[in-house]
Amino acid sequence: MKVVCIIPSRYESSRFPGKPLADLCGKPMIQHVYERVLQSGFVSLIAVATDDQRIFDAVITFGGRAVLTAAVHPSGTDRIHEAASLLQLDDEDIVVNIQGDQPLFNPIQIEEVVQPLRDDPSIPMSTLIYRIIREEEIGHPNAVKTVFDADGFALYFSRATVPFVRDRDKQTDYYKHHGIYAYRRHFLRTFAALPVGKLEKLEALEQLRALEYGYKIKVIETIHDSVEVDTPAELERVRQLLLHG
Repeated sequence: MKVVCIIPSRYESSRFPGKPLADLCGKPMIQHVYERVLQSGFVSLIAVATDDQRIFDAVITFGGRAVLTAAVHPSGTDRIHEAASLLQLDDEDIVVNIQGDQPLFNPIQIEEVVQPLRDDPSIPMSTLIYRIIREEEIGHPNAVKTVFDADGFALYFSRATVPFVRDRDKQTDYYKHHGIYAYRRHFLRTFAALPVGKLEKLEALEQLRALEYGYKIKVIETIHDSVEVDTPAELERVRQLLLHG
């Protein structure tokens, strides 16, 4: 069993076309993500999965590995399933999905998301969550909120603010979902064979497909935040964090 990291990357984006190739301190953003994965001692193989020749060429130019996938996939996880097939991964391999728009993720998060699958062979899929400390993220639809059960398995993911606190005298912590997943290779095959879920369509959240069809997702709280770049304004925020810490 080996740990493989696949970075799904699309050129087209309604909010920020071409963002994987956006310049970030002299490098395309996808290169920052790739180089952070390289810092992890947990990963045996890294590849970018893309449907765009420009991204493929950029990855090869900086010395990375890339695979060209079909242009149409319902989600990044479906794209990763195709890439895992092209890479001829074994069924028991663990595949880590790092989003191509998270250039500041901490490499230790790969170990964090993989560990539950190494500890418990019954878990098909895991992902990271982070306790929200920035007030503006609680109500922001780009910050996906997560609620989970007493055993640390996801109950739901939503762009809405969940849980809803009815009584004003009560308070709660809110948890943001990080788009970092680990799956067993054979579960990727199962996932990709499932019809796209109703809730998945409504929320535009691929992980809801697994929940809708009865599969469990283990959530692991990380202390490391990770900024997802969805807009040019967020790219500038990341640029300033890289320059000034």
